[in-house]
Amino acid sequence: MIVVGELINSSRKAIAAAIEAQDTAAIQKVAKDQFEAGAQYIDVNAGVFVGKESEYLTWLVKIAQEAVDAPCCIDSPDPKCVEQALAVHKGIAMVNSISLEKERYYSLLPVISGTDLKVVALCMSDDGMPETTEARVRIADKLINSLTQHGIPLGNIYIDALVQPIATSDTYGIEFLDAIQVITTNYPGVHTICGLSNISYGLPNRKFMNQMFAVMGVAKGLDGLIINPLDKAMMASIVTAETLAGRDSFCCNYLEAYRRDAFTW
Repeated sequence: MIVVGELINSSRKAIAAAIEAQDTAAIQKVAKDQFEAGAQYIDVNAGVFVGKESEYLTWLVKIAQEAVDAPCCIDSPDPKCVEQALAVHKGIAMVNSISLEKERYYSLLPVISGTDLKVVALCMSDDGMPETTEARVRIADKLINSLTQHGIPLGNIYIDALVQPIATSDTYGIEFLDAIQVITTNYPGVHTICGLSNISYGLPNRKFMNQMFAVMGVAKGLDGLIINPLDKAMMASIVTAETLAGRDSFCCNYLEAYRRDAFTW
């Protein structure tokens, strides 16, 4: 499972305050905590700072990579912000995200074409948010074909099939999960990823619902998550689900997690 640590996001009040104050120690602690908890990528987002997003995003990349030996997931739809952040990034970054929305697609495509970047491809178009499995798969198909034609290796594409709140429609969970299964089956080599916390929006006991949804996603072939890796129950659930889904040879990851007390919280 590819885990992207989601906590350095300017939509969180404490993070926004730390960014504005240029509090290096605070941001680096969050980066370190996530990395040590198992995140392979550190998401960085400065989107609430209109007019300063590029400056702050570049700063976040620099200080996060000073603290941890991990690539960043550069979280912005603005191609100029992404370009400037990539200029200071060490190693191969993940870009979050391109979509089939024309303005977003054509502005970001020149930045990622022919590169080794990992690319999150969001199942959104100018027609709005897809509600069905079929609509998600149609968008995914167009994104995969277009991105590969522009030099993005199949294995560098991470399809985000778009999680929507189950409180809004009782079909949103299963439609997303079925889309993951179809995409995984029909496009071998392509990755799937999501920020799954939207599923529980507006409901109580959100952490538990998110954990269950992650397990269901793994069973359908989901192999990437943008989550809070400090949620020990979530991380333990993912390890266990991957073992049960046959993605853990000889249960090695499960046993290693047991030895480091990952199932105690």
